[in-house]
Amino acid sequence: MTAETLNFRQTSAMPYVRAWLFGVAALIFCMVIVGGATRLTDSGLSITEWKPLLGAIPPLTETHWLEAFQKYQQIPEYQQVNKGMTLAEFEFIYWWEWSHRFLGRVIGLAFFLPFAYFAVTGALNRSTAIRCGVLFVLGGLQGALGWYMVASGLVDRVDVSQYRLAAHLSLATFIYGAILWVAFGLGLKRHAPETGRQWLAFAIAALVLLQIAAGGFVAGLDAGFGYNTWPLIDGALVPKGLFAAEPLWRNMFENALTVQFNHRNLAYVIAVLVAGQAYVVGSRPSLILLAAVIAQIALGVWTLLWVVPLWLGLAHQGGALLVFAAAIWNLHCVLKGERSAVLRDVRV
Repeated sequence: MTAETLNFRQTSAMPYVRAWLFGVAALIFCMVIVGGATRLTDSGLSITEWKPLLGAIPPLTETHWLEAFQKYQQIPEYQQVNKGMTLAEFEFIYWWEWSHRFLGRVIGLAFFLPFAYFAVTGALNRSTAIRCGVLFVLGGLQGALGWYMVASGLVDRVDVSQYRLAAHLSLATFIYGAILWVAFGLGLKRHAPETGRQWLAFAIAALVLLQIAAGGFVAGLDAGFGYNTWPLIDGALVPKGLFAAEPLWRNMFENALTVQFNHRNLAYVIAVLVAGQAYVVGSRPSLILLAAVIAQIALGVWTLLWVVPLWLGLAHQGGALLVFAAAIWNLHCVLKGERSAVLRDVRV
């Protein structure tokens, strides 16, 4: 196959590759929402084994259901929190966790099969193929990290580790953003940040990812179910007890008051930076990002004041992914093609 023919094939396939990547990103979006529902319904420990292949088959008979229930009854969550739960109640939480894991398997196939086809047929250039290969490996690591998270709640705890939950959510979000980044950049040249505006766009995207990780700690500690007032928190803008734990660093990750305080204030920092960028740049991506951030903050306050009902909690989690997508798009638009344009001007 000549270079010209290969280039034509890659150019022709580009809309299909982009649609595939956007489709996988949409599936990851759904995956994170289902994961949030699994957390809010306390369903994450209902399946006590990790079977990457056979685990795709749920219990099909009453005997199988009783076997799964008996395994759940051996862990601390059942013995200390849900003792006396009926089989019907167990089935409810089991289906949430099973759906979360099954969707992960669907995403794996939805990514790998088209990726293999596009790679074999020459529809992907070398750099895109390498990036997609890395994303597939990260997806596999995400599945292993999910089980590592679940395993933390099967022996000595009645829930999963907030550290592992935040890591699991953060990696899912990173993969989601990376897929969007690859999709946006197909057929275009981008460069590393160089100007202050470009670095600001990069910093905003990084801070949104950090904020989502902070939200993982809020979820892991059930911090959203306490201090349900706004704008004050525990009766003050800066409440007492932020550094009650020893050593001090533990407050950032294990003190529910501090974790919620940090999550709130990082949102304000992001809002100020995004508003400043929108004011200076005034581009459509920056304005859309600003609107998304404002809506997400309003949704977060609403969720807090209503003490995290399931539907609002999921809407807030979905809103975070939309903000991150807008931040990735904004960064892409800032970095695409500017260097080549400058070079053309110099040559002229």
